[in-house]
Amino acid sequence: NVVVDRIFSGIQPTGTPHLGNYLGAIQNWVNLQEECTSVLYSIMDLHSLTMPKEPAVLQQNILDTTAAILACGIDPKKCFLFRQSLVSEHAELSWILGCLTNVPRLLRLPQWK
Repeated sequence: NVVVDRIFSGIQPTGTPHLGNYLGAIQNWVNLQEECTSVLYSIMDLHSLTMPKEPAVLQQNILDTTAAILACGIDPKKCFLFRQSLVSEHAELSWILGCLTNVPRLLRLPQWK
């Protein structure tokens, strides 16, 4: 048996979560918070900024997504739930990696394509 000490996963606040979100991620998150000793879940608001969004709409999507995952059984007493943009190190690490990795290097990586 493989023992997993830490799980990290995130969900984009693109609107009210749908059945695909529930079956693909949220249902598993609920189970994982029971099985693992350290679970971190994030509302990935920076990842949702690939297209322009009205700030008020984004804020409402963040609240709706948070409310939905809590209603589905995510328990903040069993996991650490946070908003990505409130952890400045996410954006800082992205900047550093962006400065160190050029496009020709990325083109050789199948996971980037």
